[in-house]
Amino acid sequence: MRKGPLCLLLITLSLGTAAQAEEDAAGNAVPLSLSAASQINDLQQRLKESERQREELGKQLASTDAQRESPQLSRLRQENQRLKLQLKEALASPGSRLLTDQQQWFITGGGVALLALLCGIFASGGRRQRRQWLN
Repeated sequence: MRKGPLCLLLITLSLGTAAQAEEDAAGNAVPLSLSAASQINDLQQRLKESERQREELGKQLASTDAQRESPQLSRLRQENQRLKLQLKEALASPGSRLLTDQQQWFITGGGVALLALLCGIFASGGRRQRRQWLN
């Protein structure tokens, strides 16, 4: 075996252990796992604090929304009751309209057809001609 790859292997291994340690403020080598654990604990505490603040803000938002929307909500409820009452009154009056929309259109169509028939009769002059093509 050659010495080149062996030296390279030893150097790589020594750099790997140096990379796993991190220096703190005093210059002491601290293992990476301890540093990560303290960061995790710090982040968890910050997360709990953020969650608490979010809940407080959510409660404040809900209370302000309720205060702001209560007059509008009461006005909408009154309007809804008024419209329901109008609907009941409209349904209670049975014969205010004689014909439905469909019946009115049918009558209009019949009137147009009758008018077209009369125009056709008057346009021909009322005389009877013998039809040549029937011979």
